[in-house]
Parts: sequence; C-alpha cells; structure tokens
Amino acid sequence: MRYYRLPGRKHSSGSDSLVVVDDGDAYDLSTASDDLGSFTQLARAANACDESVDAIARNRIPDADPVELDPDDVLLPVTPDEVWAAGVTYQISEQAREAESGKPEVYIDVYDSERPEIFFKATPSRTVGPNDAVGIRGDSTWDVPEPELGVVLHREEVVGYTIGNDVSSRSIEGENPLYLPQAKVYDKCCSVGPCVATPEVVDDPHDLGMTLAIERDGEVLFEDSTSTSEMATTCEKLVSYLRRHNDLPETVVLLTGTALVPPESFTLAEGDRITIDIDEIGQLVNGTVGV
Repeated sequence: MRYYRLPGRKHSSGSDSLVVVDDGDAYDLSTASDDLGSFTQLARAANACDESVDAIARNRIPDADPVELDPDDVLLPVTPDEVWAAGVTYQISEQAREAESGKPEVYIDVYDSERPEIFFKATPSRTVGPNDAVGIRGDSTWDVPEPELGVVLHREEVVGYTIGNDVSSRSIEGENPLYLPQAKVYDKCCSVGPCVATPEVVDDPHDLGMTLAIERDGEVLFEDSTSTSEMATTCEKLVSYLRRHNDLPETVVLLTGTALVPPESFTLAEGDRITIDIDEIGQLVNGTVGV
C-alpha cells in the first residue's frame, strides 16, 4: 500500500488526513479513527498489535471514507524525527565527488570500503514535502539536487520506502570534505515524498528505475535515469550501520545515495522545478528558493 498525507478534512480530529491507496482506491484512515491521523500513529498501532501497517490499514478501510487523491494536494507523508543520508553508494557519485574535491582519495576510499559513509541530513524543520521549495544556500556557487531512494524506519525497523532529495552545496563540500555538514544541513535542505510505499508494493528496493528532470522557465535543462540496481551496497547494510551504537528516535528516514548527478556546468537557480520519479513509489516535485 501507499500512504499519503493530505490537508485536514472534516473529521473530528481537525488535523491532517492519512490517506491509504489500495488497488487504486484511496481512503481517509483518519475518518475511521482519530488515532490513525499520521503514518507514525499507524506504525505505532501496528507495533502494538504485532502486525504490519498494511494489515492495520486493511482492517480499517471498511470504516474509512473514500477520497479523491490529487497529487497537487499531498503533503510531507511522514514527519521524520531525523533524516540521515548515505554517500558514495554509486560509482557515478564517487566520480562526481572526485571531480569536485581537491582531495579525491577520500571518496575512493569510501567507495571501496566496508564501512559506508552515513551522515546526518535534516531535522523536521529543515525537511519539506511535495510541491514545496527546497533551498539553495546563499553562500554557495554550485548547488545540485540529489534524487535518492529513502528507507522509512519506525523503531529501527523498515516499514516502507519514499523518495528523497538530498540537496547539496557542492562548492562548499568541494572546498574541503570537512565542510560536508554545511554543504548538506541548512534551511530547506531536504525534501521527502510523495508517499510511504510499503514492502507490499516495493518488492525489491534494489531494482527500481529512477529519473531526475530539472526545468527552468519551462525548458528541461537536465534529464537522466538510472536504477537502484546500480548501488554498490544494499539498504540492509546501510540500515545496519545507521543502527550501530546509535539510539535512533521513533521515526527516521535514511536516504541511500544518488547515481544521478548533473554536469559540473550546471547549478540550481531560484524558480527551478525538480522532478524525481522512482518506480513503485511515485513522483516528488519541488521548486527552489534561496535561503
């Protein structure tokens, strides 16, 4: 199943709606129970009953109101307590980091190493949802989107997948790899959406087509595709390293790296439109704004 968040409808809680799509039909689970107003609440219920989130949702669908799902209305599908990200998980990413850095050997070492690069990416206040604008740092001269498969964890267990945009200030990271936190963590530095797709629909996260398109003034400036089968590691390994000696909060999104890197001649500008498609999950669209 796929889970979306929509602006609040006319149900007793008055908050946003958790909408499930099953076999093409959409239902507002929030109308079945005020305790199912968010994906995290659904995951808590599943955990309490020792069931999957899909089993809980399927049980409540008969009591839920059917709705029309408009992609322009969807919000951040889950509010992660933390967003983490992995780097240099595709060969093209390793090559891009070498190109931007005066110290390329550090990226070669990570790509060939058993231990992956995992870094903190965003807090809830720095994370935007579908149709919102991601940020471009005012002190950076080279900025790019990084489309990535996101793994959604609840109490350290994988409960679904989403799309993430790990926006990066490459001029800052390229100056010195130790500047990575400034290149990655800032206002509106990350987007997530459009939904959480459970393992019921994402059968193999390592065999998903992924496409990135960037438009400016109606013209496509960059478009390319890849597959998560090109990852040099696995989601399981990345999750395993994230958990190590790390007491994770209740809900976490882990971004798994990118293989789609615009050429060195390209940098984002205010007003650009970024579209990321991943098979079985959907489409994440964001604008851009200076921060």
